[in-house]
Amino acid sequence: MAILIHLSLQTFLDYLKYEKRYSVHTLTSYQSDLIDFIDFLETQFGGFSLKEINHNYVRSWLAFLKGKKLSSRSINRKISSLKSFFKFHLRTGTIESTPMTHVISPKNSQRLPVFLKEEDTRKLVEALDQSTENWKTLNAKMLITIFYATGMRLSELINLKEKHIDFSQSQIKVLGKGNKERIIPISKEIGGIITDYLQLKKKEFEKVDEVLLVTGKGKKLYPKYAWLLVSQILGDGSTLSKKSPHVLRHTFATHLMNKGADLNAVKDLLGHSSLAATQVYTHNSIQKLKIVHKKAHPKG
Repeated sequence: MAILIHLSLQTFLDYLKYEKRYSVHTLTSYQSDLIDFIDFLETQFGGFSLKEINHNYVRSWLAFLKGKKLSSRSINRKISSLKSFFKFHLRTGTIESTPMTHVISPKNSQRLPVFLKEEDTRKLVEALDQSTENWKTLNAKMLITIFYATGMRLSELINLKEKHIDFSQSQIKVLGKGNKERIIPISKEIGGIITDYLQLKKKEFEKVDEVLLVTGKGKKLYPKYAWLLVSQILGDGSTLSKKSPHVLRHTFATHLMNKGADLNAVKDLLGHSSLAATQVYTHNSIQKLKIVHKKAHPKG
């Protein structure tokens, strides 16, 4: 029975990889969640077929996770993985009903995004402009500059190819989640910074990788290299609670909202599939409006 369930898992993962074309990171998350679920069932209840899994088994697992002090956000991600898994097998006829129908997701406590203030962002960019230009600082400057100028995800930026930058139109084509393409405009200034980097890259390396950003050995940046570099730069003299590349994505979106950008436009620039994910950035804008209202309105 256990073998059949693991085969059902592999069939689902193959579907996500070859038909949905999900990223390696997303596939790993699904695989991890589902293997944890299957291992829990085998340990607690022994072997059985996919058709025998009902909502009580799912609820037992969720209670177990809650007992391990997992956050509502993490539990909801695992529920989402299970829903997709059972929905796939319902559609393919492997099962006749999904146990997820009677499973209620816990409410997420809303976490406000961590971001840099505009003045702090300006100081950060100025400091990078004045730094000695070895390959490490060049990459730090490029990562910080492009993250803040475009709001890209880490995976999107390290996979960005030279050919996806249209200098004549001042725009970048980004391949996002689910292989969805979106266009992000850039300023002439940002285009110039990228052009300078490309020229240095061609001088430095005989064989140039087709991706935009490379290490000091001319190889494609890997996620940990980029994450640590950005984290180190953000950590210098900062009191931020988080110092990851995602902070710059949050900063990009928050600054746009603070300047009155349309919520739908910000959604499209970030590559969100729905407005719900983008609406978190309205919080700071509303707080700012309240301060302005209190100062300016006679009865504020």
